[in-house]
Amino acid sequence: MSELSQILRKFKNSKIAIYGLGTETEKVLAEMGQAFQIIGLLDGYREDGMLYGKKIISMAEAVTDQVELILVVARPGSCKAITKRIGQTCIQHGIVLMDVRGKNLCDAKRISYDFGGVSGITEDALKQRAAGKDVVSVDLFDTLVMRQTLFPEDVLDMLDFRLREKGIRIEDFCARRLESEKCLSKVTAPSLVDIYSHMLKQYPTVDIAPETLAEMEWQIDYGLLVPRERMCELISGIYDMGKAVYIVSDTYYSKAQLKAVLEKIQFSAYEDIFASCEYGTGKRQQLFQKLQERTGEKPCLHIGDDTVADGECAEEHGIEACHICSGIELLEMLGYLGLWDRIERLSDRIKAGMFVANLFNSPFQFEPGAQEIRVRKAFDIGYLFFAPVITDFVFWFRKQVKRYRLENICFCARDGYLIKKLYDALAGDETSLYFLTSRTAAIRAGIENEADIRYVEEMKFSGTLKEQLKERFGILAEPDEERGLLDYAEKILDKAAMDRKGYQAYIGRLGMKKGDTAFFDFVAKGTCQMFMGRLLDNHLKGLYFLQLEEEHMRGNGLDIVPFYKAEEMENSAIFENYYILETVLTAPWPSVKGFGEDGEPQYARETRGAEALACIQAVQDGIAAYFRTYLKLCPKEARSENKLLDEVFLSMLHGVSVLEEAFLKLKTEDPFFNRMTDMTNLL
Repeated sequence: MSELSQILRKFKNSKIAIYGLGTETEKVLAEMGQAFQIIGLLDGYREDGMLYGKKIISMAEAVTDQVELILVVARPGSCKAITKRIGQTCIQHGIVLMDVRGKNLCDAKRISYDFGGVSGITEDALKQRAAGKDVVSVDLFDTLVMRQTLFPEDVLDMLDFRLREKGIRIEDFCARRLESEKCLSKVTAPSLVDIYSHMLKQYPTVDIAPETLAEMEWQIDYGLLVPRERMCELISGIYDMGKAVYIVSDTYYSKAQLKAVLEKIQFSAYEDIFASCEYGTGKRQQLFQKLQERTGEKPCLHIGDDTVADGECAEEHGIEACHICSGIELLEMLGYLGLWDRIERLSDRIKAGMFVANLFNSPFQFEPGAQEIRVRKAFDIGYLFFAPVITDFVFWFRKQVKRYRLENICFCARDGYLIKKLYDALAGDETSLYFLTSRTAAIRAGIENEADIRYVEEMKFSGTLKEQLKERFGILAEPDEERGLLDYAEKILDKAAMDRKGYQAYIGRLGMKKGDTAFFDFVAKGTCQMFMGRLLDNHLKGLYFLQLEEEHMRGNGLDIVPFYKAEEMENSAIFENYYILETVLTAPWPSVKGFGEDGEPQYARETRGAEALACIQAVQDGIAAYFRTYLKLCPKEARSENKLLDEVFLSMLHGVSVLEEAFLKLKTEDPFFNRMTDMTNLL
């Protein structure tokens, strides 16, 4: 009995569908013979016709026909994309989804933050294996470089969006493109131009040259690629030892294009490139033989991520194989860190791909004593955990500005410092204001009567009455601590009248236009907006990340639209982590307390040291780098907020090992309440 028949023995009397239309499916059908009841073939992009003597069916037909097993014939990386596509349907209808190695693709993955329970090669082990060889051949994609998106097929979705932006609509573009590749791959290793020439002959629906489509796809893919830095360094070290290094790739890109990729990542430690489309054969056929014709009988080690193409096929040619993990394989080992069920659309897959390309850039996650997920730099903390939700908020904010036709955009200090930078990068020439304010400054200038004083007093101050008069109102006094704020109402209101003049002088210098004004606050009840509304002539439309005590503030006549609504707060990672976000989004200068008569700002004393400010800047640099990358990669029409996915990223901060000491030393400061919290207490 063959190995596959052994795997499938319990499905002898079951209805089976095979997922995949490539040449490997033909081999699997031959191996299964007549012993199994195969009712049809499935594919994500084709639902009719005949192939290999079997009917091609839809997923709906598979359910109707009561299929009990779907056997996926695909590479491990593709299996993950297929599971994402049909896994939930299989679970709902009791269908087993299995790959040809017997792995149940719908098995729930346990979330973990370390690689202690799984195995993989270490850096030293790989060096030792290469040391005994004269020749080392290396796969390119997912080995030396990786894409900043979750699946390779995402490139086609991105191209489809780009084409539509140009007014070019090709019906079922992704399906037709993949179908053409599969069709040609049965007899050769095609180039990208070959694939598009075939597609346009089969579906002559648009007047566009195959070379144009091929160039567009190449440019998108090229823009997604980043080096796997530790892997590149290791191979460069092997090359420097005098080993002959060759790049061997199953690809529809030309040798010149692969050379351009290697130039992009500044990798030159190789003798030559073996691109399958230039030899008309791939690793599963004779590409390794072509390599051996060049290298002769010299001992060779091949390194790659595909267990079949880079592993089994290399060994069939007498080449020792070494498997290294792709980024998504590492993510899968950790139960996808909770991301899997939250990924719904292309924008999510780009976010997840950017995350994986950063956190799992190195395949060497199995080093002794260092198997937990570690984040060493403040930049990476911002990029990995904070940037996704901040990015979605900025896109949401832009939509609200357009929706409500807001004439002025005020990003309030200090939380608006970075948000303004990101918004300006998105909006282009549109003018926005960094508006100097704080609860303290707004209250000092906006307070008008005893009811306002009672409102402030309800916000309990952690300190003495003397300290409260000084911090909240700028009044120096030696009060009787048995008394309350209302006993000092006259002094407070007289001081407010003076503070109001200075604030109005500042506002007068801003050149604000008439019309409704976007008033950004990050996490707030609406206190600043309430008091500033008395100083500004414009109607203020509050656009907040999160509004606190919404019910309590409802009677104050404030117009506020929050990104996170009250009903989204229950069990929300945002509510649990907004203190951390506030700490790292703040400006690099202290809080404003008020304004002089000429409108010049008066700042509080800076309490943060140089190390803390540098750390905050590094976190913000990470967020900004993520935002720019996402803006570049994700097509405009594909951008979509997914707060549930964002919260998974944010929650990971509590699972990983943060090694950035400066970040751990940060403090969350709230001078208005006279409170200070250590970052370690929030983690």
